[in-house]
Amino acid sequence: MSVPPGPGTVGGVKLSRPARRAHLVVHVVASAGWLGLTVGLLALGITANTTGSAAMVEVSVRAMKLFADRLLLPVGFLTLGSGLVLSLGTPWGLARHRWVWTKFWLTLATTTATALVLRPGVSAAAAAVSAGQPLPDGNDVLMGPIVSLTAYVFMTVISILKPWGPTRRGRRRREAARRPRTAGPAGV
Repeated sequence: MSVPPGPGTVGGVKLSRPARRAHLVVHVVASAGWLGLTVGLLALGITANTTGSAAMVEVSVRAMKLFADRLLLPVGFLTLGSGLVLSLGTPWGLARHRWVWTKFWLTLATTTATALVLRPGVSAAAAAVSAGQPLPDGNDVLMGPIVSLTAYVFMTVISILKPWGPTRRGRRRREAARRPRTAGPAGV
């Protein structure tokens, strides 16, 4: 006889306590790393925009390119993946609480923006500066980190405060779980 999936399960699979803790550690470390990388990008972008030294602009933009090319997307995907595993394997659920749902969509949006906007902008700036040209547009190396940092700080805050309550789906599931189960017809 199969047991119907309970809260915090997808397809009847619920994370054990050690697995949940391990995924939570991975998620928090990856998220903190993503936040730290973004602060580093912002510091390098500010340096590139405010220094009078062409050498310092080149070093700053090259370092940004290294972060953007090698670190940001893997850490972003790790954050997204570990968050999905946690949401689908724990009672929080993906679409049961507004704060989880909001974090999911913001993480997906910032990962996509990193791949499609931030990385190409930094690469273009690095190519121009490496060719001996001045920094083409300071906004290319500043706006991505500013927007990303704002989103990551917001996601951190809502992870701590857990505002807004459950979604409609979450309320329906909660109400269904509270209803007493009626016995089915007796088998003869």
